[in-house]
Amino acid sequence: MSLRITQEVLTQIHQHGQSAYPEEGAGLLLGSTGDEDRVVESILPLTNTREDSARHNRYLISARDMLEGDLEADKRGLEIVGVFHSHPDHPNQPSEFDREWAMPWFSYIITNVQDGVAVASRSWRLTDDREKFLEEEVEINS
Repeated sequence: MSLRITQEVLTQIHQHGQSAYPEEGAGLLLGSTGDEDRVVESILPLTNTREDSARHNRYLISARDMLEGDLEADKRGLEIVGVFHSHPDHPNQPSEFDREWAMPWFSYIITNVQDGVAVASRSWRLTDDREKFLEEEVEINS
């Protein structure tokens, strides 16, 4: 179980998290899926539409965002393979809130943004029983 991504796309994810700081930034991962592996080819950055008071530790991707993401992915010959979001001044591991709202068929890249600077990203998949996340290997290609 691994997620392949280019350094260029990972840099775009980091930049989005930095620009959203001190709030959480989020978006969709577009690419393709195999049996166990996923390939991220591009991202669709989104505006965090969570209420102002919760944006520092919550993000919201609406049904409309998902529909627009599906349409954009189709246009590019891709599919939505996951979600990325940032954790401002917090570790890059899923919270209980993340688990409650996650879907088992997606990869979730979480980026730790400390004092406005993206430090590191990790990727996670929710188990089919929705009980926990498992970390997936991230392969960075040039």
